[in-house]
Amino acid sequence: MTISSDWIAKEQKYYAQTVRRQPVVIVRGEGTRVWDADGKEYLDFVAGWAVNNLGHSHPVITQAIVEQAGTLLQTSNQFYTVPQLQLAEILIENSCLDQVFFGNSGAEANEGALKLARRYGKLHRDGAYEVITAFNSFHGRTMATVAATGQPHYQESFTPLLPGFVHVDFNDVEAIMNATTDRTAAVFLEPVQGEGGVNIPADDYLSRVREWCDEKGLLLILDEIQTGMGRLGSLFGYQEFGVEPDVITLAKGLGYGTPIGAFLSKEYCMALVPGDHGSTLGGNALTTAAAYAGTKFLIENDIPGHARAMGDHLQRRLNELKSRFSFVKDVRGKGLLVAMEFESDIAGQLLTHANAGGLLLNAVKPNAIRFMPPLNVTVEEIDQAMSLLGDALGKI
Repeated sequence: MTISSDWIAKEQKYYAQTVRRQPVVIVRGEGTRVWDADGKEYLDFVAGWAVNNLGHSHPVITQAIVEQAGTLLQTSNQFYTVPQLQLAEILIENSCLDQVFFGNSGAEANEGALKLARRYGKLHRDGAYEVITAFNSFHGRTMATVAATGQPHYQESFTPLLPGFVHVDFNDVEAIMNATTDRTAAVFLEPVQGEGGVNIPADDYLSRVREWCDEKGLLLILDEIQTGMGRLGSLFGYQEFGVEPDVITLAKGLGYGTPIGAFLSKEYCMALVPGDHGSTLGGNALTTAAAYAGTKFLIENDIPGHARAMGDHLQRRLNELKSRFSFVKDVRGKGLLVAMEFESDIAGQLLTHANAGGLLLNAVKPNAIRFMPPLNVTVEEIDQAMSLLGDALGKI
């Protein structure tokens, strides 16, 4: 028995078995590296599922948390707190949106955006309530976001689903047009589908959807929980496609390791009023202090630009591996959200070999792995990861 196996046994005894975990018990992290309970070192190219955008234990985040924890952790939202308003200001001043609401997770952010869409439809579209979303999308695991998600295997255990969602093929503007009725209030899309397999739309897809929404008076809501905060090479994913959404949702990378969610809206469609929405812990001082410090550092040091360059390097190195291994079907991505797809369902087997070699990856599909390293990853770390990945591929 190892120290890690002891902890894994405790998890199996005490924790609800809702997650398919890798057999790695992480106890410490620094930058792009983590260590398990037995002292083994890994390169972390999962980064908490695109959460740790500045890596583990970044000094800017650590300092903000320590200072805020010694000052004020939380007070109810019937009072003002400075870190919450600092974070609100930096997000709004660096986006095309006008107002923000903070929650605690991506699912909460999407729930809030969906409530906003329904309220907007009630006020401005004669009670319209339907939201068009895409197949292969992922929007969360609460009841509304499960219904919004376009993947049946997330939904089958929880029927009947909340009504009001219409699913169409991703990257198909005509499908959205055909699905639009007098009941439609909004179109809800990911700029790049992350959990669906890192699916990248045509360059003009979102701009054409934007034109359709304008023509029909619909809200365009973009789920930027995985693509936002520099992941694609710009601060927000919508900037990569030259569109201005009416609403975006953020989480994951916004917290730099702390739990936060947010939805940002244009002023004209912020239909929610006092009493319509709220959160006890949403926008608490501790989390928003960390998020503000991280976002300020991200912007001032052009971390999104670095992510763009590192993403290009990562894809070059992955394509070199593709040329070596015939069972690699595709390499695709944008910025530091990248996938490698295989001809068969070998992702689980590959992760076992990668773990053994000291590289942490994510099996986004049975036949695909996803790369989401910290945005400040270095060329040297990418090269080391590709060497380890090559070794793992060679064992398939």
